[in-house]
Amino acid sequence: MASRPLSPTDFASVVTALTSAFGDATRRSIWLFVREQPDGVTASEVAQRFALHANVARHHLDKLAGGGYLEVTASRVGTGGAGRPSKRYRVAADQVDVEVPVRHDDLVITLLGRALALLPPAEAEAMATEVGMTYGRDLAASMGGMAVGATAEGQRSFRAALHAVADALTAHGFAAHAEQRGGDLRIVSEHCPFGGTAVEHPVICAVDRGMVKGMLAGLYGDTEPSTRASRAMGDAVCVTAVDA
Repeated sequence: MASRPLSPTDFASVVTALTSAFGDATRRSIWLFVREQPDGVTASEVAQRFALHANVARHHLDKLAGGGYLEVTASRVGTGGAGRPSKRYRVAADQVDVEVPVRHDDLVITLLGRALALLPPAEAEAMATEVGMTYGRDLAASMGGMAVGATAEGQRSFRAALHAVADALTAHGFAAHAEQRGGDLRIVSEHCPFGGTAVEHPVICAVDRGMVKGMLAGLYGDTEPSTRASRAMGDAVCVTAVDA
């Protein structure tokens, strides 16, 4: 079956996803190194191999995991399983696929929009949010998510989690990035994979808001994302603000 031609927005999503994951030379080398390890690697092993601080190695690995290029398993080490989870990273696929840039199905999205339209608005938004949250929690689990406390160190972890969420959204076609604007920490999505369905049924935007909430719940802790701008409502980009 012939592949579908790339639209300009899909092309932008491909470029954003690949640049975010592989735009750094060290990160490319790390992915190649992990690919050669059938049992996977830890951040400490990568740090030793590339002469990096463990936190820098972890950042690169989590960036690749957020884009879907690495799989993560987590297990607690210490007496009785207590202590900080130990993450092990393995390649999700032996090759990077650049021909299928975004993960969406036009028929499924259209049917979801029509199904939500049959419900009262409040029920439709609640259902869309819950669907997104469930999927977001599953994504966080696949990324080896772990909750951290709201301490000064935890705040830095919150920012890291927000960037990981943006990378995961980009891998799903949102062309997203995290930024700070004034007092807001927010995720900006330049492409909406829901396309015209979101314009016809704006309630579907609650799905990606739920995805952000679900992923952050797994990677950091409970948050309350709020929509500040939406392409479905005519804005240039979608903006989701998040308060830790």
